Amino acid sequence: MSQSDLFSWKMERDPVLRSTIVSVLVLDTDPDWDRLVRTIERGTRLVPKLRHRLVIAPFGLTPPRWALDPGFDLSWHLRRAALPASANMSTVLEFARTEAMTAFDPARPLWRITLLSGSTGGCALVMTVHHSLTDGIGGIQIATALFDVDRAETDRGHPPEPPRESDGVLRDIVAWNRSVGSDLVRGGIRTTRQIAWRVVAHPARAARDGVTLAASLARLVKPITATMSPVMTERGLGRRLAVLDVPVEQLHRAARAAGCTMNDAFLTAVIIGLRIYHYRHGAKIGRLRLTMPISLRTADDPLGGNRITLARFSLPVDILAPEELMRAVNGTVDGWRREPAIPLSGAVAAAFNRLPVAMVTGMLKHVDFVASNVPGSPVPLYLAGARIDRMYAFSPTIGTAVNVTLMSHAGTCYIGVNADSAAVPDIANLTDCLATGFATVLGLADARDREAGADVTAEPLDRHRSHR
Repeated sequence: MSQSDLFSWKMERDPVLRSTIVSVLVLDTDPDWDRLVRTIERGTRLVPKLRHRLVIAPFGLTPPRWALDPGFDLSWHLRRAALPASANMSTVLEFARTEAMTAFDPARPLWRITLLSGSTGGCALVMTVHHSLTDGIGGIQIATALFDVDRAETDRGHPPEPPRESDGVLRDIVAWNRSVGSDLVRGGIRTTRQIAWRVVAHPARAARDGVTLAASLARLVKPITATMSPVMTERGLGRRLAVLDVPVEQLHRAARAAGCTMNDAFLTAVIIGLRIYHYRHGAKIGRLRLTMPISLRTADDPLGGNRITLARFSLPVDILAPEELMRAVNGTVDGWRREPAIPLSGAVAAAFNRLPVAMVTGMLKHVDFVASNVPGSPVPLYLAGARIDRMYAFSPTIGTAVNVTLMSHAGTCYIGVNADSAAVPDIANLTDCLATGFATVLGLADARDREAGADVTAEPLDRHRSHR
């Protein structure tokens, strides 16, 4: 396991911090079961970790390692169930939330897929994976490698055989420490290459850069001892899920109206929604603290895998003008993406891994919310002959009150809301507030079009579908 994966794994000693991702694909018809089996089987060969289980090393000399499951049984991981005739999206979300709250069997690979068929107007595929197997972008890359662009089956040739592995505790110890060292060195080289040159050419500037890097590291690991929200303070094991649909192009136009990115528009909508939620609970807030995943994935990385780091920082909430709020969000997020310490995330995770687990889990539980934007396919995709009509991701709360994840697919932003029911006991209320936040941001695009004299008919916002 990488240092980041080990960090996620150790945090699960507190079940509130489980790193389970649940994705729901709404299909227009039942897929061909035999084709679906072939597709998923191929996926387990393209991404070897899907056939691996975690093996605990003796004496604690190394973290759990990935090893090929000698008894791997695809039929245990890929299942199907019939839905009642009266089933709807709430039925699917009820099943998905149960999946989100169910721990994995550590003796098997950390994933499962369930086809829910038989409902009126289509069916759903619910995919549950541990975050150490993939992040959001990695998941989209896997989907792109497996899914089709029409109903016909794509001939991709014979899938590769799973690699054979040797075993041995000593080999694991040596490999782990070598990989940790090389990862930290590579991160250090990427971060300090320019600094090293400046030591020779500009020693005074190099000294300032060293101070800047030290300050950046301090910001990345700064302890957090209290939530900024006075409302969403409790944490528990219950989860509630809800969904929102937002047109991609309209959200893009809203971002362009403020000179920002779609991610800025997304975050601004979430912030406005959370501000409204707090007002409804009689609380006025100035800032909220966010955990934002930052991708470290490169073109050379293999399919799957967890290639993100988590930045924790606060964002303003009390700026009432949406355009001004979006620009403030843009400035803060852009600054964190450029933090000099971000490439040293492996070193930061290694440092956290040496702290008492209770100390770190306590810090994570005082972040208010998580928000993640995952760019998906701009064109329709098909799975075993069935068209994917909607695609939602419910990412883990990792100790926060709520995780809001946007996944774009074929012209629509499909937004999954995963709320800790101890912090948010009224998810329908929260989702309605978030829908208002998105409607407010989308209104920027309409206002700009009216100023330009354009004849634009806005697509309606599907305000929300939730499971209470």
